[in-house]
Amino acid sequence: MKITQVESIVLLDKYHFVRVHTDEGLVGIGEVSPMNALVTHVMVEKALAPLIIGASPFDIELLWHQMFHRPYKLGPTGAQLEAMAGIDTALWDIVGKACGQPLYKLLGGAVRPDAEVYASSMRRDMSPDEEAERALGFKELGYSGYKIHSATPWMFDRGFDQTIATVSAMRKLVGDDFHILVDVNNAYLPHTAIKIARRLEELGVWHFEEPVAAYDYAGMAQVADAVDIPIAAGEQEYQRWQFRDLILQGHADIIQADVIKCGGITEFKKIAALCSTFNKPITVHNTQPTIGTIAHLHLWVSTPGCMYAQEYNIEPHPLRDDTPIWKEPILVEHGRMKAPERPGLGVELDDAVVARLRS
Repeated sequence: MKITQVESIVLLDKYHFVRVHTDEGLVGIGEVSPMNALVTHVMVEKALAPLIIGASPFDIELLWHQMFHRPYKLGPTGAQLEAMAGIDTALWDIVGKACGQPLYKLLGGAVRPDAEVYASSMRRDMSPDEEAERALGFKELGYSGYKIHSATPWMFDRGFDQTIATVSAMRKLVGDDFHILVDVNNAYLPHTAIKIARRLEELGVWHFEEPVAAYDYAGMAQVADAVDIPIAAGEQEYQRWQFRDLILQGHADIIQADVIKCGGITEFKKIAALCSTFNKPITVHNTQPTIGTIAHLHLWVSTPGCMYAQEYNIEPHPLRDDTPIWKEPILVEHGRMKAPERPGLGVELDDAVVARLRS
């Protein structure tokens, strides 16, 4: 079996998918993180596709190595890894289809029957009381937790911040048996992050995400070492060497790899092995509730370190809610998701929808 085409698909000028075609008719699909679809589209078509056409889709390690090392000066901590993620996931999808097995079985088999997810709110326009009411609604739907984004990203202590007010309102309404997670997107300087973290500890917050600037590993370690609340990070790390530094230098307690950012399933498995070595649990960064979530889902059920509830984007998404791009949607039921039993990822793109929404 040989790769004959790498098809880069951009929908609604934002959402980026990849289909890898073979000479035996099997086609794999993957998703690219939608940071800048026009950039990653060119990366797939011009830099990466020529490296793998004609190769066997089973040679995943070799193809990952070639895609990472040959164009490495184009940026192995951003667009390059995101573009690779779409191709790598599609290759794994092909292998699963060729073997007639769901992907999670190729990744080691199920260590848990399904995956628990928490509701991740992306809004910053709600009052503390409004966010608390919304969290209560998701608790009633069966979710075990809810994450807020409660401060201006990268504000360095100066900007919009209603973190403590929102968490206080939520805790009063949802009670003590519901997890609250806080993501401030690199908002604080270390000394302020420590003060906020101590308040969040008193309110029983489950984890405190990206409290200080990304790559300020010394600052993150200062926070993590000063407080008991788990410090979570990883959405801005792209490969195993960065995650090594996040653990050893940043002292992060919970690791948040994202399969459609960190180079795909191949690299995610290496990051998971690294986390296992250091006894670090994984709660992924997961904002794309379509193919990215399905790829994560196979990893969640097959990776021992994915022991906590994982992130699920609850905001309206056009490709899930308005014009679904898949033939067999996989959705949350009572706060849990079950991996498909069909071969590969277990979902297929709806060609008619793709044609209508394609940029």
